[in-house]
Amino acid sequence: MSKIGFIGLGIMGRPMADHLLTAGHTLFIRNTGTPPQELLDKGARACRSGSEVAGQADIIITMVPDTPDVEEVLFGPEGVAEGLTPGKIVVDMSSISPIATKAFARRINELGCDYLDAPVSGGDVGAKAASLTIMVGGPDAAFETVKPIFERMGKNITLVGGNGDGQTTKVANQIIVALTIEAVGEALLFASKAGADPARVRQALMGGFASSRILEVHGERMVKRNFAPGFRIALHQKDLNLALQGARSLGVSLPNTATCQELFNAAVAAGGEAWDHSGMVRVLERLACHEIGEKTTGA
Repeated sequence: MSKIGFIGLGIMGRPMADHLLTAGHTLFIRNTGTPPQELLDKGARACRSGSEVAGQADIIITMVPDTPDVEEVLFGPEGVAEGLTPGKIVVDMSSISPIATKAFARRINELGCDYLDAPVSGGDVGAKAASLTIMVGGPDAAFETVKPIFERMGKNITLVGGNGDGQTTKVANQIIVALTIEAVGEALLFASKAGADPARVRQALMGGFASSRILEVHGERMVKRNFAPGFRIALHQKDLNLALQGARSLGVSLPNTATCQELFNAAVAAGGEAWDHSGMVRVLERLACHEIGEKTTGA
């Protein structure tokens, strides 16, 4: 069993850390707020700083919201870097800038430690079910060392390439997810406005070529009007910012990604920052003056 540090115990991090405890690993945890009592009850050891976590653990995992948060956790006062000794491995499972990730990796490497960027996909459902997709960038040897730990949190685990490539893959993932949410929203809105039962339309589409995980999960959220966050719009908005910033630096046009970002922006302006990202459909509904599931007279 390994000595693992885990920093960031939010919607995703908490169940991920729980799976590591259940597997018998020794866990040193750090959170911005009070450490989750259920993890402490299972034997997790609370630390007062990132440097203390790094001093106690051989593998240190971070799971925080954004690029500045990772930088602060790693290199801020009493950060992880201060507690590292050569031979340890830092694993960032947040979704952040690929460019910044490469810089962070170089700084950790200069301390004699390996760095893996390992963002995840699957939302809170995947985190709770230990079925996350994990996209990894970094050296082969470090990946092989950490892979058994990844397998406690996810199912589809791929070493994509070097540092930064895991984050690039996650940005690509978020482009696909956003565009598919938008497509599912348009389709169900069209069907509902035309007078069809959107729940039955979704059921029919699930058996055809249009079937997808997003139609299954987020299509159901749209029909049932459940926009409690699994993955908040504000976080997806952040990820599309990374995509559009990267596209500008690469000279690539991502027109539909930009459209989805405008829809997320409109959702945030309407107070939906904390909605689940499937809540993008609510902006489409306002444009149509129709909510999915409403009765349409004359249809």
